[in-house]
Amino acid sequence: MTHGLLWLPLLLVFVLLPALGWLERRRQRLFRAWAEGAELAKLDGCGAARLLDGQLSWSTFEAGALKPVGSFEIKQLELVELMALGSGDAPLTDEAQGSCRLRLVGGGQHRDLPFADAERARRWMQELMLRSRCDL
Repeated sequence: MTHGLLWLPLLLVFVLLPALGWLERRRQRLFRAWAEGAELAKLDGCGAARLLDGQLSWSTFEAGALKPVGSFEIKQLELVELMALGSGDAPLTDEAQGSCRLRLVGGGQHRDLPFADAERARRWMQELMLRSRCDL
């Protein structure tokens, strides 16, 4: 009896791992279909984002679907700032890593685009500013 109880957690892990893998595969399949034809696209723990026809839009993965969260027209982009994800309006230093957000400013509005990785966010900052200058 005790030997059976010792194997029960291992059996649970063997059932749980394929289920989590199936969910991740489904999330990636949805993202590929959503981001098809995009100039820039990302999928991470904070959600998905794409730049398509001058419109930057981002979504989160909820209940088996990508739920739209926000959008921003790149032609209106004036400034992109790298900010800390959860601590108000604190800008990140060049050495900072981890979760962050890009603050997109332009056209009298500002939007925050979350990222799970600061290095990827820095690359996106450069790309977005290049694309906004090309669209002017």
